[in-house]
Amino acid sequence: MKIDDKFFMKLAINEAWKYQFLTYPNPAVGCVVVKGDSEILSIEAHKEAGKAHAEVNALKQAFLKYHPNDVLKTLSNSFEIHEYLIKHHNNFFNDCTVYVTLEPCNHIGKTPSCANLLKQLKPKRVVIAHKDMNNQAKDGQKTLEEASIECEVGCMKKEAYDLLYPFLKWNSGTFIFYKMAQTLNGTIDGGKISSNQTLAYVHTLRDRIDLLVIGGNTVRTDRPTLDARYVVGTAPEVLIYSQKTIFDTQIPLFKIPNRKVTISDDLFKLLDYKFVMIEGGYTLLEKLKEKIDFLILLVTPKIRNGLNAQNMIDMDFEIIHENFIGKEKIIYLRRKVK
Repeated sequence: MKIDDKFFMKLAINEAWKYQFLTYPNPAVGCVVVKGDSEILSIEAHKEAGKAHAEVNALKQAFLKYHPNDVLKTLSNSFEIHEYLIKHHNNFFNDCTVYVTLEPCNHIGKTPSCANLLKQLKPKRVVIAHKDMNNQAKDGQKTLEEASIECEVGCMKKEAYDLLYPFLKWNSGTFIFYKMAQTLNGTIDGGKISSNQTLAYVHTLRDRIDLLVIGGNTVRTDRPTLDARYVVGTAPEVLIYSQKTIFDTQIPLFKIPNRKVTISDDLFKLLDYKFVMIEGGYTLLEKLKEKIDFLILLVTPKIRNGLNAQNMIDMDFEIIHENFIGKEKIIYLRRKVK
């Protein structure tokens, strides 16, 4: 494989995908720091809204690779890390190239400006996959170039856009994704499918989303709780998609304190939310297919008897990214519009 800017940017993009959706309402962003021509010092990402941005995590780990016992190791607050690196970098980053999937932010919010930090550290180059289109955060490139730091924009721009798409969508309206767990042969029932590690990931998603949608038949049959207990998270609001409005109120999902549960077949209600996850099988997928932006498949390496794809489903997708959660695969797909 050719070792060039695309090679390093792909590492940054792949790292960011590990935290896709988990950074809501922020975008998923990855960053790689390379010393000289090819020494990779760090591969990092933004991991949670309000916490350190990708550049900060990457610059911190890069510095610690050469200074493993430095007091920087004990710092986790973004403002403290910024201040420490600015005071103690001692020109460490002058021969480094920083690869970042999104233009470094140019404003101070819950965390300080990454563009300003890079301006102070003065790396040799900053390679940016995609410009920041957020009016509040944009123009980091301008700040860097005014400090005589060489910037290159557009390396793997299409792949960076795919990574950024959910953020752009929930900032301009509603982003909706359909989550479905299945075996290798497409079975979606027959008892527990996913591993505990994957279930914890799903519960983390539930903790982040604004609304969870589930079909009425599933509620009546499975009697789910639909909370985020595996990660001690907050249970999301629930929309039960159903024409029949009468349910057994002893079903656990109705007994979560301070949770709003709506029963309706009015899909316009989805537009009242920014970030929506639909959990279900093939029947619900067929009914709601025109509404979804992404399909997220959690595939376990098993073959089982059970409910499989219905013959009437006719949908085409583009694979955006593939990753692993332990031994199970997560596939991100975007629906193709015919």
